[in-house]
Amino acid sequence: MEKGESTRSVHAAMDPEQVTGSVQPPIFQTSTYVQEDFSVHKGYEYARSQNPTREALEKAMAELESPNSPATGICFSSGMAAITAVSQLLSSGDHIIACDDLYGGTVRLFDQVLSRYGIETTYSKLSPGDLEKVAQQNTKVLWLESPTNPLLSIHDIKKLASQAKARGWIVVVDNTFASPVLQRPLDLGADIVLHSTTKYIGGHSDVVGGCVIIRDEQLIERLKFLQNAAGAIPGPFDCFLTLRGIRTLALRMERHCDNAEEITERLTKRAEVTRILYPGLPSHPNHHVAASQMRRFGGMISIELEGGEMAARKFAAALKLFLTAESLGGVESLINHPWTMTHAAIPEQQRRDAGMTPGLVRLSVGIEDVEDLWNDIVQALQISSQ
Repeated sequence: MEKGESTRSVHAAMDPEQVTGSVQPPIFQTSTYVQEDFSVHKGYEYARSQNPTREALEKAMAELESPNSPATGICFSSGMAAITAVSQLLSSGDHIIACDDLYGGTVRLFDQVLSRYGIETTYSKLSPGDLEKVAQQNTKVLWLESPTNPLLSIHDIKKLASQAKARGWIVVVDNTFASPVLQRPLDLGADIVLHSTTKYIGGHSDVVGGCVIIRDEQLIERLKFLQNAAGAIPGPFDCFLTLRGIRTLALRMERHCDNAEEITERLTKRAEVTRILYPGLPSHPNHHVAASQMRRFGGMISIELEGGEMAARKFAAALKLFLTAESLGGVESLINHPWTMTHAAIPEQQRRDAGMTPGLVRLSVGIEDVEDLWNDIVQALQISSQ
């Protein structure tokens, strides 16, 4: 019988350390390991290649994303390091199809780095029939976020994965906004699931990391090779902090969702807000898809304010509990202005074509008391409209 989300979060890779019985995985702060003879060792040679603390985190991530089927987690020093490693599966002349609403750092990598090596990316809204229009003979990867950053678009992962795999493409899903507690893309047909563990997984805004989770043995070996060959690994203390965050992941996600759902419902009644983007709203164009593939709808809300960028700036400046900062998914509430912050590297027309505007702000709703958060939003909305 599959265990509940909180039980799985608390007990993921929680095997007592064999020598001392330590409940928590120890921090193996070492760069190398003693060998009995040349290449005769206990499975550990050099800390870039193997580290027991990192292995505990990788096991935990695999258990969270794929509790019913064997999978492997492979951890990296940041979410972008994980994304870069996956992109290194490609060769010059290959082609990526990606959803058009994508994290700005991913777009920057695709357009300003991969393009220099002859890897082309086509962005699409991935509406029905779009894959046929953008598919090329050299397409190798379908790259999805769902929900997307920052417009909270929802893609039908199962349907798109089926269509892509019928063409022999690798399906990658960035699951950072949902977390494994709310959505499991591997069960929906994805080949590779990505996380910036900096966000909800770590959950306390004190550690940076990334992870990919895979079931396919060939892809596992290729990504493990790249992890070791390129060397963008997390340190053992970073892995320890991320494991600590995982223990409360399910508990935190419930509170994030509770708060976001309540705040979203109240925002629908505010005249200062001209657009609300949240997959939990029945008015969301793909609400029915989100309801079918997500357990709940997450802690991220994007809103557009009457008055555009000036109103957005006044709103952010007036907030007291929502801090203006990059990132998301921590216990504290944050506000971000994608136009000038996380997505500023994307060309303006590309941002507008995706549906982004200067008046859009992204709220990462924390776990504070919802009435305090709402009171903070109301007073800031009142100031923004003056």
